[in-house]
Amino acid sequence: MLSAIRQNTSMDTMLPAIAGNRRMSRLLAQLVFILAGGTLLAASPQFNVMVPPSPVPITGQTLVVLMIGMAFGPRLVAITILAYILAGLCGLPVFAGGGVGVSVLVEPSGGYLVGFVAAAFVIGLLTQRGMDRSILRIALAMVVGTLVIYLFGFAWLASLIGMEKAFLFGIQPYLWADAMKLVVAACLMPAAWRGVRAVERMSADGRG
Repeated sequence: MLSAIRQNTSMDTMLPAIAGNRRMSRLLAQLVFILAGGTLLAASPQFNVMVPPSPVPITGQTLVVLMIGMAFGPRLVAITILAYILAGLCGLPVFAGGGVGVSVLVEPSGGYLVGFVAAAFVIGLLTQRGMDRSILRIALAMVVGTLVIYLFGFAWLASLIGMEKAFLFGIQPYLWADAMKLVVAACLMPAAWRGVRAVERMSADGRG
């Protein structure tokens, strides 16, 4: 199922169409994508739902993390998420509920933030092996990414409240919501690829 040959991500495919072959233009385009990804990451946790007694809110952020990981590839998405986390540590209210500062990383949801970086990087690697080319492959890649987030989130939460409570409060309440996010992602990514192909054709027509 995994391709032995490195495949272009949707971002790799779109960059030549919008920035040409000039190095500076490509760097500027990547910067724009990093800022756009960071903005989505900052906006997505501001609308959250608490599921008592869990200390971790349900947000749309995991969906954004996995989708930009699949679109950007491992290097660019890691830079994007690290920039987002750095912005929050420096005082910008980008975390869930407007949280700021280093204290967020030691709160119950801190492990999930670290897991975002690892999960998006893994998703990016899988994308480079062709795991974004069908709905089934997308869903499988998203499952892997979600499990990576769970691994980091569970490990940190378990260190605070114990393994049994960490599963009951930090994993179990979110399984249904994350399953729905996987369905949404599996449906959106093919549409995103169609958009990328349309941009690519328009660029080719313009050059012609």
